[in-house]
Amino acid sequence: MDARLKRVMAYVGLILGLAGGGWGVEPLLTYLGSFLPPIQRISVLVLGAALGGLIGFILFPQVVRAVLVATGKLEGRLSRVPIPDMVAGTLGLMCGLLIANLLTYPFSRLPRIGPFLPPAASIIVGYLGASLAVHRRDELASLIPFLGRWGGRVPREGTAKILDTSAIIDGRIVDVCQTGFLEGPVVIPSFVLEELRHIADSSDGARRNRGRRGLEVLAQLQQTPGLPVQVWEKDVPGRDVDSKLLRLAKQMRAKVVTNDFNLNRVCAVQGIPVLNLNELANALKPRVLPGEEMSVHILRDGKEAGQGVGYLDDGTMIVVEGGKRYIGETIEVCVTSVLQTAAGRMIFARPKLDKAG
Repeated sequence: MDARLKRVMAYVGLILGLAGGGWGVEPLLTYLGSFLPPIQRISVLVLGAALGGLIGFILFPQVVRAVLVATGKLEGRLSRVPIPDMVAGTLGLMCGLLIANLLTYPFSRLPRIGPFLPPAASIIVGYLGASLAVHRRDELASLIPFLGRWGGRVPREGTAKILDTSAIIDGRIVDVCQTGFLEGPVVIPSFVLEELRHIADSSDGARRNRGRRGLEVLAQLQQTPGLPVQVWEKDVPGRDVDSKLLRLAKQMRAKVVTNDFNLNRVCAVQGIPVLNLNELANALKPRVLPGEEMSVHILRDGKEAGQGVGYLDDGTMIVVEGGKRYIGETIEVCVTSVLQTAAGRMIFARPKLDKAG
């Protein structure tokens, strides 16, 4: 509140205080009217009005300021509540109030406690109705069709997918979305976009290229037919991007799409569903068993003498015993063993020609 507005509020408080002080002492003057002479009655009236004006002049600006601060905080919290939640909560509150009044009306004429039952039941049952309606919003939307259309489609719990920076820069999310395996709206928070912009403007060349790749991936996602991409414009409280992402996922009851190992663990601790692209890639890797045959292009020599190293299309390393002499060639190999490590999977094989010989 600036100085000019504060001064205006002080004058308004002075006027209200003068009127309130005068009205406040009027019952006292009516009671003492027969005992006090007119001059004293006027003095009491002036004194009451002056006291009320002083209190209003001092306290009214503070009261207005406190009300404005509380209203701003309430408005900020309400602005972060989705429209479907507000509609469902309002309907639940109305139903709760109606039920409370119907239940307590027969008991409202009871002596002593009767008058207090309706307001107490309205507060308790109204709160329970609003809370229950918000938590069971999806089921309520299936019963009331217009609720699903109010303020946009009400997504079912877990259908929205929130992308973090690592999943966007990785780029594989585009292929997953284009195949149609990822249903529901894809949500891109504004703070993730801001982080990508900072990365794209970095002075480090490698970091700058990663940021620009992320922006290109976003453009490809928006051009994917049949994929609803939503940009969440509202800011979310939080210290950093990850904490904001977690808060938004809880608020939207959405899943987080990420490649970040630490974020994946934090989401698991907080009970937030996670779609990890690395885990998906590992699950879709072809299963290789000893004795199977395959073609591999030998790129370089291995750590041990005579070994040659090649890679499958998904990046899995194949170590070929005696494959050093085939560097630069594509040969048929036979799998001898498969080793799963924390860093990934390694396949050991030997040239098919050697086996035949």
